[in-house]
Amino acid sequence: MTTFRTEYESDLIGPITLASDGETIVGCWFGNDRYFGYGVDGEMEPKDDLPVFDQARGWLDRYFAGAAPDPRELPLSANATPFQLRVREAMLDIPYGATTTYGDIAKRIASETGKRSSARAVGGAVGHNPLCIIAPCHRVVGADGSLTGFGGGIDMKVKLLEHEGVDLSRFYRPKRGTAIDPASWGR
Repeated sequence: MTTFRTEYESDLIGPITLASDGETIVGCWFGNDRYFGYGVDGEMEPKDDLPVFDQARGWLDRYFAGAAPDPRELPLSANATPFQLRVREAMLDIPYGATTTYGDIAKRIASETGKRSSARAVGGAVGHNPLCIIAPCHRVVGADGSLTGFGGGIDMKVKLLEHEGVDLSRFYRPKRGTAIDPASWGR
């Protein structure tokens, strides 16, 4: 199956790559995304004129204009395990301008499935989210208030949360960790 891609330019955070199977969005990554291309097998063929890309660009335009578009407006079908899909569903439910914790998502999944899951496992799924901004992984924070675990880097997470009007005074930037410096990711 061919995967197509197009670029979207955001004044706030720079370039975003959208990927599609021709009918649905299978990827949305920041230019510096640690897991760029995650979930897509093979090369992505440039193609700007797909209707689904027009739909996604319109959604992103509204998001960056300060609206709160519903991510479920878009046809999404990025590759994922059943656990990752549950985490994605939980992220899709986080309202614009709000945050939740990895632990809260783990509790939700445990409640739905009857199986215990850890905040660490949720963090792994959130970190590999192939649908940045659309499935708002930037809205997931550490239980201790840490702005951690973001594939686009902490600075990008802060910009997106500020854009949504989140009060960042209750959060802090970690001094060490895997999401601190995108330049060190070796991409």
